[in-house]
Amino acid sequence: MTVIAGRYRLLDVLAEGATGSVWRALDETDRHEVALKELGAPEGLPADEVPLLYARREREARAAARISHPAAVRVLGVATEDGRPWAVMELVRGLSLAETLEAAGPLPPREAARVGAEVLAGLRAAREAGVPHREVDPEHVLLANDGRIVVTGFGTAPEDDPGPAAELRALGRLLDATASARPSPLPAKDDRAGELRALVGRLSEEDPEHPLTADQVERELRRVATGGARPARPEPNRPGPSEVPAEPSAGASGTREGGEPGGRIGTTRVNTPAEGPGSAPGTPRSTSPRRTRVLLAGLIGALLIAGALAYHLVRDDEGGAGPGPGGVTSTAPAGPGATDGGPVTPRS
Repeated sequence: MTVIAGRYRLLDVLAEGATGSVWRALDETDRHEVALKELGAPEGLPADEVPLLYARREREARAAARISHPAAVRVLGVATEDGRPWAVMELVRGLSLAETLEAAGPLPPREAARVGAEVLAGLRAAREAGVPHREVDPEHVLLANDGRIVVTGFGTAPEDDPGPAAELRALGRLLDATASARPSPLPAKDDRAGELRALVGRLSEEDPEHPLTADQVERELRRVATGGARPARPEPNRPGPSEVPAEPSAGASGTREGGEPGGRIGTTRVNTPAEGPGSAPGTPRSTSPRRTRVLLAGLIGALLIAGALAYHLVRDDEGGAGPGPGGVTSTAPAGPGATDGGPVTPRS
């Protein structure tokens, strides 16, 4: 078998593309398998331009080694054989997204959103490292056996940078190919497929006044992937206190507070201002109008009884005279023939 740079033994071809073939190879130094990408020259390129192209490919591969993210394939270095550069990369075991779609059809909405979110995270990491991706497509996305989503195909020169907006449009095309043909089995109120289609539509449209950012797109994709709810819109302020029904006491009737028929049975106010002056805000009312009236009536009755008792006590304490006719005490002077201090005989 062919050995590249005296170290990497080629085993078999993993993939073939326009820029070269990717081989599974054995690193005979540490006995680990790696992926080796042959950075070839396209057919018909003038011979004097081939060395310039190889030098450029080598610079791109070394730049790609600066990317550090789980969703971006890890470039370990560059090997050279007969003047031709080979990119040494981690070996990701799994299938490409293109192979998966061909074998099983489009992915479910949540899985498609998860793939899109991870792809975008890898693209953003590459852009931050100064290595933007030229065009991400299903062949450049690997679904690893360990659950990772890995983007490959990095290594374009800065002058070929399509820009962040074009990168998002490419992501929209990738999402469309990944999930477009699968109907959603979810109810309409939880239609992740519809939400994903809406996002794809926004990615394909150019809105210079309200452009989507990579951060917004990734956040929305992760929300769809995890089944999260959309952020609730602020509701308008509603007048009036917030009331929570309380359990009615035994013997309560279906009347409003105050005895009006047809109303609610006993309510408890929550965080409402007290209605009397000087009361602290948020203090619940401790007594109802009915109870207040009962207490007032009882107080008046007690005062009446106390007044009557006081009146009789005063009468009993008056000295000298006894009760007169009809039970009234007489204070008139005695008539003729009457003895002072004796009883008065009523006239017939």
